[in-house]
Amino acid sequence: MKFARKIELLAPAKNLECGIEAINHGADAVYIGAPTFSARSAAGNSIRDIQALCEYAHPYFAKVYIAFNTILRESELSEAERMIHQLHEAGADALIIQDMGILQMNLPPIAIHASTQNDNRTFEKVNFLEKAGFSQVVLARELSLTQIKEIAEQTNIALEVFIHGALCVSYSGQCYLSQALFGRSANRGNCAQCCRLPYTLQDAEGKILASGKHLLSLKDLNQTEHLETLLDAGASSLKIEGRLKELSYVKNITAHYRQRLDEIFSRRPEYVKASSGTAVPFFVPDPQKSFNRGFTSYFISGKRNGDISSFNTPKSLGQCIGTIKDLSDKYITISGKQTIHNGDGLCFLNEHGELQGFKVNRSEGNKVYPADMPRLKPGLNLYRNFDHEFEKILSKKSSERKISIELFLEESANGFQLTAIDEDGNQAHVAEDLNKDIAQKPQSENILKQLSKLGNSIFELSDLKIKLSDNWFLPSSYLSELRRKTIDALMVSRAEHRPVSRIQIQATSHPFPQSQLTYLGNISNSYARDFYSRHGVTKTEPAFEVKSPEYPTLMLTKHCILHSLGCCRKLQQQTRYKEPLFLLSNQIRLKVEFDCLACEMKVLNFNSSDNDSH
Repeated sequence: MKFARKIELLAPAKNLECGIEAINHGADAVYIGAPTFSARSAAGNSIRDIQALCEYAHPYFAKVYIAFNTILRESELSEAERMIHQLHEAGADALIIQDMGILQMNLPPIAIHASTQNDNRTFEKVNFLEKAGFSQVVLARELSLTQIKEIAEQTNIALEVFIHGALCVSYSGQCYLSQALFGRSANRGNCAQCCRLPYTLQDAEGKILASGKHLLSLKDLNQTEHLETLLDAGASSLKIEGRLKELSYVKNITAHYRQRLDEIFSRRPEYVKASSGTAVPFFVPDPQKSFNRGFTSYFISGKRNGDISSFNTPKSLGQCIGTIKDLSDKYITISGKQTIHNGDGLCFLNEHGELQGFKVNRSEGNKVYPADMPRLKPGLNLYRNFDHEFEKILSKKSSERKISIELFLEESANGFQLTAIDEDGNQAHVAEDLNKDIAQKPQSENILKQLSKLGNSIFELSDLKIKLSDNWFLPSSYLSELRRKTIDALMVSRAEHRPVSRIQIQATSHPFPQSQLTYLGNISNSYARDFYSRHGVTKTEPAFEVKSPEYPTLMLTKHCILHSLGCCRKLQQQTRYKEPLFLLSNQIRLKVEFDCLACEMKVLNFNSSDNDSH
């Protein structure tokens, strides 16, 4: 018999509240930052809050993963090891790591996941990580369906893929722009987001090809239309980006993908959800209504489909609601079918391609009265990047998640017994003594009423079967106590049968795919050096953060400025420049190189004293 494959919807949590709401809105797992050593230093959480999140998630058989994915300095190794044990004791289901030195530590029996910061792009890398004891690998965002399928067919490890949210323009773990320019390491959770800055693109002769544009900024990922093909390719964990995102984003995007996946599962029985319960949102999820820079499916098809860049602004555009049909000095007339609400935030791109916005003071049909009238003209596209009514709904309780159970009431030797069976097959039986007296009135209606009162629990009644030999009198207080004890016993049964991955990492020595590692290996401590040495790496360089190399590549990316500007060499588009090209922003001067064979772009630090040969 072929077993159904469990599919995990993995949602982000900035804090405890976001984590709880991710579970409520249908997440099978949540990833949240450790107190320190997380690749989002602004999203750290206390051990107490992590324990509280685990206690909330685990009754649903949902999991809590801890982002512990910075590279570690030598002085931090002992503290990191202590914290890992604390996280395990708090109930964490897995650690997401980048630093291989962690595998040299005395670890508790906890699953280890390979962060996307490990630059997991090839079968060889994923195969190595599987043999090293990793349970799950977060694949690079740049991989196509074909590449994901090739990895899945040659490995047995769970493959995690991003399906939504902000895109790092560089291959993850291979960006040193923030460290080089501002001393803030992306690999240590302190990225300055240099990719969202405005740049001027200049050629070797000083010709300006683009001015004041966000030339390294990408649109946001949205794989809504590719979920089923991702599952067929072998993905088992579908990840939403956003550990710095607000609560309404987590609610909306989690609920959106939960609904899409449940629709797929309803007709594809070979796939099932990885946790228990059904989440019912009290709103209609819509990704357009949450923060986005416009959407792209990135390289999922293996080629460039449309423009992946967001040159005009790194801010949220939101949803296009129509065009300006007419305007006066007090109001704007919009041609579009969207309902505009008082308090909405609207925005537009002005004649310079810059994002401007205004607040709706009042709305009457297709007439909008701004709080302050901006400079506008007919035909301009308008976007809504803040939906006041939608946000108001999400600011309250906006979803409920319940696990379905069946109840069976029958007679026991000295009273009655209630049996509960949940949707996962867990059972609980409770018998309570009661003198059996014939009732004067039918009891079935009151039995159903009393046993259905599950409102304060995580359960909902799907079916009640009553098997009694006569119309016995069952007091409401007796039924309530029987129900309470049975539900408590079922919670204990679920806790005893909750799937737990207790994996003790063992020392391995299989060969790493490379025998030498440059600064791109991000080796920042002796434990990591020892790990790679044991796995056949004969020469290593320290991480960029430890010792800056002389002429480093600061960023390697599949984003191509030439392609976005309509100058792709492969497409033999007209060239209007002389190389090399430079990105300029205030005192920043970067050199850009293109590898058209690999379809990649490099960004290097550059100033007037550098030689082009560097």
